[in-house]
Amino acid sequence: MEKGQGNIECDLLVVGGGINGAGIARDAAGRGLSVVLCEKDDLASHTSSASSKLIHGGLRYLEYYEFGLVRKALIEREVLLRSAPHIIKPLRFVMPVDKGQRPAWMLRAGLFIYDNLARRELLPGSRGVSLREHQAGQPLKPKFSRGFVYSDGWVDDARLVVLNAVDAADHGARVLTRTRCESVRREDNGWIASLRGEGGTLTVRARALVNAAGPWAAHFLQTAARQPSAKSLRLIKGSHIVVKRLFDHPYAYIFQHPDGRIVFAIPYEQDFTLIGTTDLDYKGDVDAVAIEQEEISYLCALSSRYFRRSIVPADVVWSYSGVRPLVEDEAASASAVTRDYRLELDRRGAPLLSVFGGKITTFRKLAEEAVDMLAASLPVARGAWTEQACLPGGDLFGAHPSNRSVLEFDSYVQQLQQKYRWLPGALTARYARAYGTRTDTLLAGRRTLAEMGEEVLPGVYAAEVDYLMQLEWALTARDILWRRSKLGLHLPTDAEAKLDRWMKANRNTRDKHASTERRASHAF
Repeated sequence: MEKGQGNIECDLLVVGGGINGAGIARDAAGRGLSVVLCEKDDLASHTSSASSKLIHGGLRYLEYYEFGLVRKALIEREVLLRSAPHIIKPLRFVMPVDKGQRPAWMLRAGLFIYDNLARRELLPGSRGVSLREHQAGQPLKPKFSRGFVYSDGWVDDARLVVLNAVDAADHGARVLTRTRCESVRREDNGWIASLRGEGGTLTVRARALVNAAGPWAAHFLQTAARQPSAKSLRLIKGSHIVVKRLFDHPYAYIFQHPDGRIVFAIPYEQDFTLIGTTDLDYKGDVDAVAIEQEEISYLCALSSRYFRRSIVPADVVWSYSGVRPLVEDEAASASAVTRDYRLELDRRGAPLLSVFGGKITTFRKLAEEAVDMLAASLPVARGAWTEQACLPGGDLFGAHPSNRSVLEFDSYVQQLQQKYRWLPGALTARYARAYGTRTDTLLAGRRTLAEMGEEVLPGVYAAEVDYLMQLEWALTARDILWRRSKLGLHLPTDAEAKLDRWMKANRNTRDKHASTERRASHAF
């Protein structure tokens, strides 16, 4: 293959910058492969930033006898907690016993299985509680007197995607955001792909191709790749609402509904409560997914069924929706469709691996299996490695994942606050949660608040914006306020427009001092 202007040669081209695509790019780059990842929008723009923000085994999947999936997810739950303790943390859930729904003996049996399907080192097991005595019972209606408490994990889902991309880039991958794969053509010894971004058209020649386009996976095969597939996707829409904080304790809730669904109510961003999700079959435009008024009313009504305080649509301060691309298994209801994944490897010439389905908790295992499947056709330099590796910023107490990083995270925050006494303590704590040990990179060479640069928005300094633009592919205010963080919830309504103006005004100056491949990844 001849190299030329506007051409890239690589071992692996990954199409799709959601959690599966970013995870595969990271795993492959860490095995010594040359990797290009392209995403038509920003990283985690769609499904991967529209989850319930949970790293969990999937307690309700036990009802559908998905024991293998639940066990795999429970194992991964602890692996991920260790690898990214800054963006993933333990969370205790309260499940009230609701007369007329699943009886207490069934809940107890399910939780016993959930506790024992996989080894636990970090999270306590389940137990029964009196909601008349437990603090989590106070916001609930008096009729809910009994319940169960169990463990799972919370995750900043969009940052999980970004950190996988950062690690891929640290291992040599080229990450191209806002770059659409318009067409691919199979040749005897590889693939030729035409990519289009804001900087023009780029040709990529790759030994192998990964289709990790999520809800667009089947469409990508049919249009860009012109390849048939035996797999069909069932698109399931999930919507969430955010309201002002409904309770002051650190527990989350899992509520049952007479229609068989369950809904979570989760402490969110200190001042809010996140409620979701719905499960609806979706036939619309995947690029224009939005919550419907009926979904808002449904989530409000279900929450009001449990909480003393009535929740109405006017209480909703933010909402979001995403489409989950699940493997069609002929389940009667959207809630019953399997959340497991399928990997389809087409060996008719140069390898084409398509990813169907999956859930955020099992992304690392999915990525590992995907690269294992491709390894025979590619010049891999090492075997699987991510299980014993930290994600960027997660190495709080050493290079390798450890229980200590999870159990002593608050101690790490205190150490960081002592190290940077000149920063407001709350700001340092936010940096610790977002960036972990990479807070040191963000603050490198700075010794006073004045050296952080302009306070572009309340609590948002130029130093942080520069960091996100240069090292995390942020190009717009929305990238920063709603994906790299959720600061948009806390700031004035004009914050997004103000930050966009600042970023545009300062981009040209900062471009001169940044790596175009890492920072302005839309340019070739």
